[in-house]
Amino acid sequence: MLYFSAVFFLQAYAIQQRTDLPCEDQELSDQCSKECRNDYISCFANCESSYCNSECLEVYQDCEASCPCGLSCPGGCANCDHELCQARCHDAHENNDEYRLCFYDALFEHNLCLKECPASAACHELCFDIYSDKMATCPCMETQTTSTSVPTTTEIATTSKTVSTTGSLSTTNTSSPITPSDVFILVIPRYVDKSYLQSGDGSSQVSATINAPENNYAHYAAHALVNGKLYIFGGQYDRTKIARLDDCTLNELTVRLNAERRYGHAALSIENGKNALICFGWSGDIFKTCEIFDGSTTVSTFASDSTHRYGGLGLYKSQPTSVGCNYEQHQKAETLSASGWTALPDHPKRISEHSLVALENQSMLLIGGRDWGNGAYQSGIWQLKYENWNQIGEFLQADYAGSAIYIGRSIYYFGASSKAIQRLDFNETEVLQNVAPIGKQPGNYYLPVLFQTVSNYCL
Repeated sequence: MLYFSAVFFLQAYAIQQRTDLPCEDQELSDQCSKECRNDYISCFANCESSYCNSECLEVYQDCEASCPCGLSCPGGCANCDHELCQARCHDAHENNDEYRLCFYDALFEHNLCLKECPASAACHELCFDIYSDKMATCPCMETQTTSTSVPTTTEIATTSKTVSTTGSLSTTNTSSPITPSDVFILVIPRYVDKSYLQSGDGSSQVSATINAPENNYAHYAAHALVNGKLYIFGGQYDRTKIARLDDCTLNELTVRLNAERRYGHAALSIENGKNALICFGWSGDIFKTCEIFDGSTTVSTFASDSTHRYGGLGLYKSQPTSVGCNYEQHQKAETLSASGWTALPDHPKRISEHSLVALENQSMLLIGGRDWGNGAYQSGIWQLKYENWNQIGEFLQADYAGSAIYIGRSIYYFGASSKAIQRLDFNETEVLQNVAPIGKQPGNYYLPVLFQTVSNYCL
């Protein structure tokens, strides 16, 4: 019954998501809509709450709108960056008849112009300008890019003593003693005007002012520190963007990600915070791809063996590691070294949308998440140590799609479903001592960006 209800709703909603303009790329539009519908039905079938249903619907709405001939691409593939349109433009000289015809027409006019030119550099330059203007109108010229992916075998081993990871997020963890009363965390949710500053002891939560090109700039973005600066990557607003937090402003860089990472991707500080590893994504080949950002350039690196959409990234034995996937709903774990990805022991649960946190003792924690065995949010605090998974504690409230940050001897977890902010306290040997509530998020903020700062930052 739920399946047919979802299908009926999608049929009605899809009509609203199309413009009245004739669709020049109907076949690609239909293919895109089918993929959106299938993803939604799969998501909807595994929901047990209205919040989950609304999240599935929101992703579906964004997916439909981004399709060729959808609300964001009313002209079909013209000026549309959808991956289906991009694929049509791959090797356009060989695969795209419209592009070839336009190219040969421009080339013909260029040659004709040159034949009529005297021995004049100015005339030749004018002919080239005419050619360039003509080529600018050709299909694929808007989406064709000159950037290239450069494979690398860069050593990505890191020292977990100075880097901790937070699920699909990452941050530098200073090992010097710091008490919760001295901790202040900037939280940037989907809408940047909802940003706030949270104290580690729960005594204060105040609004913060963050500037960005658009209010939804951080929607589904992953983040990591590089050389002490906070960067965000991809997301719904712009799938290939890289932006840096300068003072209180998110400034977009000219460098772009090599792959479109709309949602489900993860970022992690590596090499003692000198670089960031960005992996995974929402569909197709992007499911497994990875790239490295050094603050100014991006290069591709090894793709994972398994899909890890919403599987996160964390450090285990100083190596980037991912666990689970909300698309294939598996429990596979694997780790990345200088020679590629290798398998680790499976997690006991088929899990995703958790946070992964590295401890200084070379182990890794998995906290929160969705258990696809029963579809429920999970409260377990799991530790991977000596190649074994063990549950070492419980959240006070089960949750998923939150973000975590390790500061001093405490992990701070910001839940999306319950909105609970929970602090996990450890002793000097990193044995879990206590789980304490320290507040509530002002809203159901999905995978918020977290950044350790000072008490008066951007107030």
